[in-house]
This record gives sequence, C-alpha cells and structure tokens, in this order.
Amino acid sequence: MGTGPVRHLTPTDWVHGSRQRGFTLIELVVTMSVVAILLTIGIPSFRYVTSSNRTSGEINDLLGSMQLARAEAMRQGQTVTICASQDHATCSGQSTWNTGWIIFAGTGNPSNATPVIRLEMPFTGADTLQANGPPATSFVEFNREGFGLNLPNGGVMFTLHDSTGSSSFTRCLQVTFVGAPTTMNYNGGSCT
Repeated sequence: MGTGPVRHLTPTDWVHGSRQRGFTLIELVVTMSVVAILLTIGIPSFRYVTSSNRTSGEINDLLGSMQLARAEAMRQGQTVTICASQDHATCSGQSTWNTGWIIFAGTGNPSNATPVIRLEMPFTGADTLQANGPPATSFVEFNREGFGLNLPNGGVMFTLHDSTGSSSFTRCLQVTFVGAPTTMNYNGGSCT
C-alpha cells in the first residue's frame, strides 16, 4: 500500500475551502424578538398561576383546619376551639389570621390539660386573612355536635387578599352556626 504525495494547505485554502458556521445578525435578531414576545406573554400568566395557587392553598389550609376542629369536637365529645395565634401557644385575640392559628380542646387558651391539636404557621408572603364581623372574630368554637358556638350573626366570613389586593386572587371561607365551613367566590366586592 503506497502513499501519495502529501499536500500542504495554505492559509487561503483554509478560508476558501471551509464553510463558516454560526448565526447571521438577522437570524440572531429574529430569535431574540421571538424570545422577547414569549416572555412578555408568559411571565404575567406564570405570575397569575402562582398567585392563584398560593391563595387557594392558604384558604384550603384554613378550611382543612376548620373541618379538623369540628371533627375533633364530635370525636372527643367536647368543645374544640380554633383561634388566631401569633406565638403558636395562645390565642392572640386578633381577627387577623394570617399570623397563624391553633386548634385545641376546650375554650379560652390551651393549657397542659388541653394541649394544641394542630398548629398552623403564618403565611410566608404579604397575603392577609381577615375574619369579618361585625364584630370581627378571633376564634371559632365547635360543640360536641359540630355546631359553631358564639358566632356573630350566626356565622363568620374569612376573606383572604393577596399582597396586590387584586380581586382575582381574593378567596372566602364561611363558617355558619351549623358548623360547616364552605369556600365561596368573591364577586363585585363581596363573597357569594
């Protein structure tokens, strides 16, 4: 097997013999324009989805806690209280619930004899959760039959607002004297 003569390439052979690779300026501008349009459309949609999911999760946490308190009252055959709490050991006496809440058997405040059944931590963001009255409510009690006790006007409405105050993300939860908590829609400035 013979070998032929070796051909040496000159610098002009490299330039003219090879194909250049990469993007042209026009291709780069078109690509960047498409990416900018997609981001302009996608980022607000992503924010809507994340805010909506967060507020729904927060109101569902309260719903689950109310259902647990009611079920515990019927199971234990005694009054069970759920109340707003800032220190996660005692009731705060405030109608602002985004600081967290506790569930315990009995009334007033939990004690060694009536330990906390469940503790809910405060919201991580700037969302607010207010128990509307009048008067505003800092606690809800359920008796052994599962009925709500001492509720103003036969019930209480919890209203959750996100940090922007947008009605699109407002969520509502109603607890009536019957004791059944129900999520509601927020339309035209009120819960329905």
